[in-house]
Amino acid sequence: MNTLNDVATKPVAINMRVDSSKRNLIDMAAAMLGSDRTSFIVDAACKHAEDVILDKRMFFIDNSAFDAFERALENNSLGDNQCLMNLMQRPKRWA
Repeated sequence: MNTLNDVATKPVAINMRVDSSKRNLIDMAAAMLGSDRTSFIVDAACKHAEDVILDKRMFFIDNSAFDAFERALENNSLGDNQCLMNLMQRPKRWA
């Protein structure tokens, strides 16, 4: 009988083809970390997947927390940061 946990922990195959220069690069980096190719690729892919998911997450905070955050940005001495200034001057999507 397979439970959800059995399925989640059972290894499954992921097959891919790469050119030899990429494989050699991966092997060299894995060896430098004392790892094997499979572990290195899985660790790197999982880390990148987590970063992508976290970058796409929406964080909800109440009005007072957002006001405090906005004040902290406005009161920061980064006034010469053009990227930050452009961000702060953009129309708010929720307004």
